Amino acid sequence: MTLLPADLRSREFRNILLIKLSAVGDVVHTIPVLNKLRRRYPNARLDWLVTPPIAELLRHNPKITNVIEFTRDDWRRPWRLTPLANAVRLAARLRAVGYDLVVDMHGQFRTAAFALATGAPVRIGFDRPRAGVWGASTRTMPEETRKHAWQGAREGSWIAYTHPIPVPTLDVHAVDRYLNVGPLLGLDQDPADFSFPVPQQASDRIDALLDYYDVAAKKLVVMAPGTIWETKQWRSEAFAEVARHFLQQGLATILIGSDRERQICEAVAAAAPGAVNLGGETTLSELAALIRCATICLTNDSGPMHLAVALGRPVVSVFGSTDPIWIGPYRRDGAVLRAELPCSPCYLRQLSRCMHGHACMQQVSAAAVIERMESMLRAGDRKNAPRPLR
Repeated sequence: MTLLPADLRSREFRNILLIKLSAVGDVVHTIPVLNKLRRRYPNARLDWLVTPPIAELLRHNPKITNVIEFTRDDWRRPWRLTPLANAVRLAARLRAVGYDLVVDMHGQFRTAAFALATGAPVRIGFDRPRAGVWGASTRTMPEETRKHAWQGAREGSWIAYTHPIPVPTLDVHAVDRYLNVGPLLGLDQDPADFSFPVPQQASDRIDALLDYYDVAAKKLVVMAPGTIWETKQWRSEAFAEVARHFLQQGLATILIGSDRERQICEAVAAAAPGAVNLGGETTLSELAALIRCATICLTNDSGPMHLAVALGRPVVSVFGSTDPIWIGPYRRDGAVLRAELPCSPCYLRQLSRCMHGHACMQQVSAAAVIERMESMLRAGDRKNAPRPLR
């Protein structure tokens, strides 16, 4: 028998599985849901299913009982014996726990399959895409956005859920969309809480690196020039121009990114002598520890941008192919620079599919970014200035 929403709000679940596989930004967006679930069910077993690269960021969190790893590559070749056996073993492992609640914030066929495999009587995930969500917006979106943007649970995953999370409009940030699970379960209505622990070992390594490069005593401009989508990428020479400006002002500039972003970090470092290149050199926890030390951050639409928000650091981000209302720095007015073009956002991933010469990112100048960052730094200095004695 399907529980009514009122029954869900009063039920005390004992074994809960939260599913959000990746990427860094999406996982950061799910942390407020984790924190609300833990406050609502303080004694429950609360596990998180995630991909191995992201697991390291979550493993130190005492609010999570177990971090369960799903190897994404297994799903790309499920017909082969080893990936199939791994998937079956994972499904059996989930089934054996006896979950009574699954919250799937990922919403794809593979996560829905694992939600079903748990045998949980209550499985919550996003509603299916509905045409009416576009009519609820006052904005006119490009046709490419309507084709490629997130509109609801994908790949038929909504069939696996006993209780859908409503999606009345798309014109809300992803964090608020995730928190729409709250009314179903009777979670508190407090503001989004992004708090998560940064292990001391990660902080110690970052302190050692800052000492090694002799920048520990300086203000830090932390720049993340890389991104997974080609269309989100601001120009490396523009990042270098910003880096040179702040180096000349006496601030330390540190480049960060994953192993796959080493090349662009190296290009920026080569064009901005004196910048410290840590691209591919940090774990996610160490990256969080470094961002926590930043005076200001500069990013594309990427995971480090969301980490900066979660850690309470000032951030400026360059946007083009994606919509800052949906996925920008959460509740950070003035943090985004973008060219207001009729083709943007498009939600295309490859530059080869762009018909406009990547104009949305090409038309954002380094000078405009520097001006915005300088303005934020001045505002921070005024905020932290000592008050006059009376």
